[in-house]
Amino acid sequence: MRGRFITLEGIEGSGKSTQMEFVATYLAQQGVAVVRTREPGGTELSEKIRDLLLTDELAGMHQDTELLMMFAARVEHVNKVILPALSAGRWVLSDRFYDATYAYQGYGRNIAIDRIDQLRVYCLGDLTPDKTLLLDVSLTVSQSRVAQRGNKDRFEQEQQDFYARVREGYLELARNNAQRITRIDAEQSIEHVQQAITVELAELFSQ
Repeated sequence: MRGRFITLEGIEGSGKSTQMEFVATYLAQQGVAVVRTREPGGTELSEKIRDLLLTDELAGMHQDTELLMMFAARVEHVNKVILPALSAGRWVLSDRFYDATYAYQGYGRNIAIDRIDQLRVYCLGDLTPDKTLLLDVSLTVSQSRVAQRGNKDRFEQEQQDFYARVREGYLELARNNAQRITRIDAEQSIEHVQQAITVELAELFSQ
């Protein structure tokens, strides 16, 4: 039986790392074999591409280069990690997937959505997450949490108007894909966020 594919999305400071740990633990407690991964990344080559994408030494990277590198890393990730795991009946839990490309490169960088659509279909076929949890926080909360970090990567150094577009992109994706993407108010306490996540995961088990 094919495994399930769960993704976590959200702007910087939304708490994805904390909730990734919670989801992985919850699934393991249900007896599910879980593969945890992330984007960009997940394979040796994809992690090298991630380093290039995040380094602040390449601040002048062209937006199309950024987009194509995201998908190059994703092709490796999908074919060497995600699809084999799903075929083996494992559940895959990924920190970001293609929704992030629509939000960051589409809405954030103003790249035409139909161009991203074409790349997604070419690179991924019909592969779509079974459930996407969108951890949503305001820009004020996001900036406050990011400010507490040490060295910031290329994306974390973007201006607030960039993240305003990214967040709105995520919210629009959630509105347009309501059956798959669930928005969760990540400004609540960690316990309340985890309760909301548990409800969504329990529903996934019932399907």
